[in-house]
Amino acid sequence: MKQRTRKLVGTVVILVFVCVYALVAMALAQGRITDAPKLVQGIAYVTLGLAWVLPLLPLIKWMEKRDDA
Repeated sequence: MKQRTRKLVGTVVILVFVCVYALVAMALAQGRITDAPKLVQGIAYVTLGLAWVLPLLPLIKWMEKRDDA
C-alpha cells in the first residue's frame, strides 16, 4: 500500500477513534469523577485528555512508513 493511501486510511481511522473516544471520556468525566477530591479530578482529567494518544501511536507509525522501492 502506498504511503498516500495509508495516510488517507489512517486519517479516517484517527477521526473516527477520536470522536468515539471523546464521547467515552465525557461519559467517564461526568460519572464518579465529579464526586472525587479536586486532586483526583485533576489527575483523571489529565489522564483522559492524554490517553487517546497511546492507542494511535502504532497507527501513526504505520502511516509514516516509507513506500517499498
